[in-house]
Amino acid sequence: MGLAATTALVLMHVLEELAIFGSILCVSAGFVVGKEGPMVHTGACIASLIGQGGSRKYHLTWRWLRYFKNDRDRRDLITCGAAAGVASAFRAPVGGVLFALEEAASWWRSALLWRTFFTTAVVAIVLRAFIQLCSTGTCGLFGEGGLIMYDVSAAKVAYSVPDILAVILLGVIGGIFGSLYNYLVDKVLRTYSIINEKGPAVKILLVVTISLLTSICSYGLPWFATCIPCPIDTTESCPNTDLSGNYKSFQCPPNHYNDLASLFLNTNDDAIRNLLSTSTTKEFHISSLFIFFIAIYCLGVITYGIAIPSGLFIPVILAGAGYGRLIGRLFDPITKLDVGLFALLGAASFLGGTMRMTVSLCVILLELTNDLLLLPLVMLVLLISKTVGDMFNHGVYDQIVKLKGLPYMEAHAEPYMKHLVARDVVSGPLITFSGVEKVGNILHALKTTGHNGFPVIDEPPFADAPELCGLVLRSHLLVLLKGKIFSRDRVLSGDEVVHRISKFDFAKAGSGKGVKLEDLDIKDEEMDMYVDLHPITNTSPYTVVETMSLAKAAVLFRQLGLRHMCVVPKSQGRPPIVGILTRHDFLPEHILGLYPHIRLRK
Repeated sequence: MGLAATTALVLMHVLEELAIFGSILCVSAGFVVGKEGPMVHTGACIASLIGQGGSRKYHLTWRWLRYFKNDRDRRDLITCGAAAGVASAFRAPVGGVLFALEEAASWWRSALLWRTFFTTAVVAIVLRAFIQLCSTGTCGLFGEGGLIMYDVSAAKVAYSVPDILAVILLGVIGGIFGSLYNYLVDKVLRTYSIINEKGPAVKILLVVTISLLTSICSYGLPWFATCIPCPIDTTESCPNTDLSGNYKSFQCPPNHYNDLASLFLNTNDDAIRNLLSTSTTKEFHISSLFIFFIAIYCLGVITYGIAIPSGLFIPVILAGAGYGRLIGRLFDPITKLDVGLFALLGAASFLGGTMRMTVSLCVILLELTNDLLLLPLVMLVLLISKTVGDMFNHGVYDQIVKLKGLPYMEAHAEPYMKHLVARDVVSGPLITFSGVEKVGNILHALKTTGHNGFPVIDEPPFADAPELCGLVLRSHLLVLLKGKIFSRDRVLSGDEVVHRISKFDFAKAGSGKGVKLEDLDIKDEEMDMYVDLHPITNTSPYTVVETMSLAKAAVLFRQLGLRHMCVVPKSQGRPPIVGILTRHDFLPEHILGLYPHIRLRK
């Protein structure tokens, strides 16, 4: 197992763009990790590759890809890629669409809805085709179950008031365990970030250590379980010595099985099937379920964050199904629900308490289990667990984004933003250009600042008074300087830019594969020449008045998916622009750094 883990790590570093191979080896190595995270990442990477117009390295530079070289379409493609990853990992096409809506996209449009739906529909068709090809058993366990991975539809769903009370208890426990899980993951990730900075050797050592610990738990803990006689009415051979199945002998005499071995020595998917199996009330001892839950809970916390591709869904489902079935055994004398259904509801509660998603999780679980009769209970347990978890901390994805330092904006404005206006958070020196600007001034601004957007101001003789012409992007300025459409006099160039530079060159610049600053070759005599910025200026940028509430500006910024927002003065006779707001200006760290008294007032 340690060798497989080391191989997975080495392969991940060699094939950074093909992390799916590392995920295959990590799952096969027995780590308590899921495959949905790497699948989402892989789908997003493929979409980003298309959005960049292909790759010359891999000879994927078809001409039609250039139409996706803009921010909006590239963002849509990445969202579709994330939806495809979820759909392929869980065989849940509708769940993939809702996951993209609820978690991946911050700017949702009706066009994006049908694009993600089309993407996941193609995923479902391709999956179905491969499953059909593998129906003869030539692909191992891949073709089993069709598009339904954990079918529990055969169970009788009937519940009463005591059952609902038990489900409410599951939701509360799931919210508490989920918030604790998020807290521990955050602490472990912060520790691993310090450890991983010490070099590749330390990363490999950490992976091998976690691998050995996982092996010790998987092969050592079943020794503490007692052998159980095989059920008389079982339709499955017992003991089962195949790669998958409900019953594992593990040093037991004939016609006996080890329940802990049936969970630890199976694949993650088969362990989940065993926990969700219905009409097998006493298949697992209460003590075995407790040991399995504690082990998977702890292994899931310490495994996530090491240098391997990993996801969180499967470990959370495993742990949640374990304690859900445990609660079902404890409530067996007073409840009518099958223990397998309790395991499903336990998985839903733990997912809700950890991920803090509702609609997408509900649909994913229903597509996984094929039982619509459980819809009311799944909805109830998800809402309760999310509500309880939100009382303690944020969802695990939000915590990881914050830990990475990414400028993520919440869907709602913070309360303290209502007491501020747009001009209060404008920061940094404002760098502006004239409509016809000197080449040297532009080059100096590009070298000395990291700004990606610059306001363009028309001055006499091109306007009666200074006025805001629009906004020009750094990437477009680089393309314009590369084309060297300069003039010795301060005059407009007209349509010369359109004739000499293709629009696809500007689109390519926005994909990250355009002209770099070091690619420019500007001679000294060209530094005093002029360049007309009007042809590449966005003459209708989004603007807000300086006195607009910061809360309203934040909502506009996020819902419109903006990168820059111009702040203009309220009264005339002042400079035509006060400043520019970017995503970083709306972050709490920036605002509370400018106004620390707000934190005290809050």
